[in-house]
Amino acid sequence: MGRSRRTLPEELLLLALDPATGTTAQPQSLDLGLAGAQLVELALAGRIAPDGDRIAVVAPRPTGDPTLDCALELLRRRGAPVRAVHWIGGPRLGLRQTYLSHLERCGMVHAVAGQMCGVLPTTRYQATDTEISREIRARLDSAIRTGVPPDPRTAALAALAHAVGLGKHLYPGNEGRSSRSRLRDLIRHDPMGGLVAHAVMDVQNGVGAQPRRGAGARPAAEPARGVPMQPRHGSMARAVAH
Repeated sequence: MGRSRRTLPEELLLLALDPATGTTAQPQSLDLGLAGAQLVELALAGRIAPDGDRIAVVAPRPTGDPTLDCALELLRRRGAPVRAVHWIGGPRLGLRQTYLSHLERCGMVHAVAGQMCGVLPTTRYQATDTEISREIRARLDSAIRTGVPPDPRTAALAALAHAVGLGKHLYPGNEGRSSRSRLRDLIRHDPMGGLVAHAVMDVQNGVGAQPRRGAGARPAAEPARGVPMQPRHGSMARAVAH
């Protein structure tokens, strides 16, 4: 995979980065979204494919992106297709920080050290090239405004943005209500993005024991007990960018 193209996790993170505060919107659900974005990116690269409500590895060769290749190897080691909701609901320690550090190394953001209450160290991130963020946002705006079916990458980005709750960040207030509704509707334009977006929302809602109705899923062979799920409230056991 050439590095001239930004990956979907990178675009989702840039979309969530608040230029005013240097923090990410929807920090808890964003971690789930990044895990889902990795799956969509691997599917776009031809490495995995949906199998009902599961994810199957179809080409285990590396993509050239270390973070994506780590996820691909973990999927390969499963040996059998894994349900998307189980994969996304699993532990993803430090995934958001991994991508923030990557964007910093690539020169797309820079870290600003600070303190909270004059004591606790914090790190905020500012985009170094706002044109990149504007281009990403413009793709979503165009799909929402024109109603023309977007390309699979943009459709998946829209689906994930809706799934993690970025709609109210991107299109706030009553004036943004129709745009938020259209953002949600874009889910249907990319099957893989839709599968992953629904899995992200299911994890947030505590759903995961049964396959989603209408997803063409085969009977689940995996027990629901012991499936790691993300908490809906409170702190999360993963690195958080302040």
